[in-house]
Amino acid sequence: MYIPFFVLLYLINIKILMRRFLLTLLLPFLLAGVADTQAQKRQMRAAWIATVANIDWPTAPGLPSSEQRKELIMLLDSLQALNFNAVVLQIRPTADAFYPSSLEPWSYYLTGRQGQRPDPYYDPLSFAVEEAHHRCMDVHVWINPYRVTLNNKDFARTHIRYQHPEWFVTYAGKEYFNPGLDETVDWLERVVADIVQRYDIDAIHMDDYFYPYRVAGEEFPDEQTFRTFPRGFKDKNDWRRNNVDRAIERIHNTIQSLKPWVEFGISPFGVWRNKSSDPEHGSDTRAGIQNYDDLYADILKWLREGMIDYVCPQLYWEIGKKVADYSVLTQWWSENSFGQNLYIGLFASGLGNKNAARAWTEGNELCRQMRNNQKHKEIDGVIMYSARPLLRNPLNICDSLSDTFFHTPALPPQCRNIQGDASARPEHLRVLHDNHVTNLEWSAVHEEDGCQVRYYVVYAFQGKEVGDLDDPANILCKTAETCVDISRLISKSRRHWTFVVTSVNRYKQESQPSHPITHRI
Repeated sequence: MYIPFFVLLYLINIKILMRRFLLTLLLPFLLAGVADTQAQKRQMRAAWIATVANIDWPTAPGLPSSEQRKELIMLLDSLQALNFNAVVLQIRPTADAFYPSSLEPWSYYLTGRQGQRPDPYYDPLSFAVEEAHHRCMDVHVWINPYRVTLNNKDFARTHIRYQHPEWFVTYAGKEYFNPGLDETVDWLERVVADIVQRYDIDAIHMDDYFYPYRVAGEEFPDEQTFRTFPRGFKDKNDWRRNNVDRAIERIHNTIQSLKPWVEFGISPFGVWRNKSSDPEHGSDTRAGIQNYDDLYADILKWLREGMIDYVCPQLYWEIGKKVADYSVLTQWWSENSFGQNLYIGLFASGLGNKNAARAWTEGNELCRQMRNNQKHKEIDGVIMYSARPLLRNPLNICDSLSDTFFHTPALPPQCRNIQGDASARPEHLRVLHDNHVTNLEWSAVHEEDGCQVRYYVVYAFQGKEVGDLDDPANILCKTAETCVDISRLISKSRRHWTFVVTSVNRYKQESQPSHPITHRI
């Protein structure tokens, strides 16, 4: 029997919400005083929402705006129910836009025709940011720097390739910005600056597509550009790496000059270099593709020099794979993150895939990998690819997340590469009763720029004392509002409850706690 995708999401969501409701009622009484040594208060828990080829959202090009919004809300609600705290939303898959732009046309994957705006009109990115932030989830916007075509070649007449065809090259039947041109870097900088200035995003994100993956027997057509603009380089490979370096550095500096709290992250292919290519620094792998040698992405340089704020290597292989062992690579990246935030890209879409290795169909490989991650203090969390397959609950992964790995809320990690001040603490905490509803309320914190409050964290402790604020089991909820209904928590209890509230700002800095308030029914 065929069950529509969003019906499945609804059923999963209801199941998770019911379980969390029961746990909220029972856990404080059943497990009081029992510490969870694996729980982390700061942990990245994100999912990629891919728009290219309509992988995750929207489910088809040209859906009515109301359907697009409904689908996105369902994704966000389902991820929130699992205690995810961030999404990585693809907004520029092929030099196009999932937002109104004077630089690039509306995406074909959104409206079914490149350059055609949504009908009825709305701003998808503004909508996504508002809805995610309302759910206390960060929004990392995912852009592809050089790719111009995938399958669709029906360009809008306003596309920059018609105005400047000399900026583009064709490789393996697809079009790309020429990375060797200054004009390409200038254009990428303009696109990023436009997004950062206009939207209240939390990060700019790029994945592994820099120079395209090699195609056998075909050389990327940049020989003439290299001869014309060598910039002092004798070796073309070094020149290509420098082309990407320049774009990365310019983008990072642009973001920091506009909104220093907005992060810049890269999710590269999982192998930087094999040991056979670099005996001193390479990983003990035999991957057929290497970032440094094939995609011309010198990830370690970007980390070492602080040109990016986090790295999320795509480790889409199973533990024990001979040519690229997941456990070997988590160890290698943990030793080579240069103190920057390190997240691991997990291949949720591989679970239950009958064409994949046995590990992906027996037991639950993602659970094994997340347990492996717990061995490495340098790993700050995970990003899962991708949202729609994950939420189908293959091999009960959603149950494992809800019951084990993500069973308490978590705040996104603070960026080690970005300094920021904490906001003022919330004040005037009070408990009010109204028609059998008991609300905990406080006064809003008013700050500006990076210190503007993103959300509040409500902590609840049984008894008359404030307990451990570093234990996420004591987090009652996160909320973008200045009140929360505590009726369900205290309705079954005749004990005292003590509450404090903190604010978390755009820098992800948490304030000092409010003065506590103790309440008893």
